[in-house]
Amino acid sequence: MTIFKGTLLTICLLLFLGMVSTESIAQTERVQGKVIPHFGQTYNVDNPDFATDLENPFKVVFDVSSAPEKADVKNRWIETVARFLNMHSEAGKPTSQLDVAMVLHGNASYGLLSNEIYHEKFGVDNPNIPLFEELLDAGVQVILCGQTAAHRDLGANRRIPNIQVALSAMTAMIQLQQKGYILINFN
Repeated sequence: MTIFKGTLLTICLLLFLGMVSTESIAQTERVQGKVIPHFGQTYNVDNPDFATDLENPFKVVFDVSSAPEKADVKNRWIETVARFLNMHSEAGKPTSQLDVAMVLHGNASYGLLSNEIYHEKFGVDNPNIPLFEELLDAGVQVILCGQTAAHRDLGANRRIPNIQVALSAMTAMIQLQQKGYILINFN
């Protein structure tokens, strides 16, 4: 009988803890952003312990070199830039204080191909074009590594418009960081 009581007590305790932990980590609804309306959904975080600085500008450069394995899937690392803009705007940071650049190299650079060239290469439409259009409209600097562009045949006539080309990704990273941009690298 003692073993049964102990087992029953353990089961009750585990069930209770399961209910408490489920309550405390219940997922909330994703919020569609105002800066990049069709991409970069985020979650609201009410009263974070580490408060978001709403006074000083954020100057960031995203280093993006990875791409999804499937050509018909938009690049989630590029979409992270949209999430960055949307979540900080939603948290109350003025968009005038968000100075964002993105440097693309490696496989991520194929996301910059025009739809026609992307379709020739991969057999599907480029799912990244609408995302890039919204990022560019929001003032994000999109910089392509010139070494990658040369190596992968990504000349101006083969990619979407309004993309800057640097001598290299390394050059762009150095210069942007010297201007006070903070590197965000998640590849």
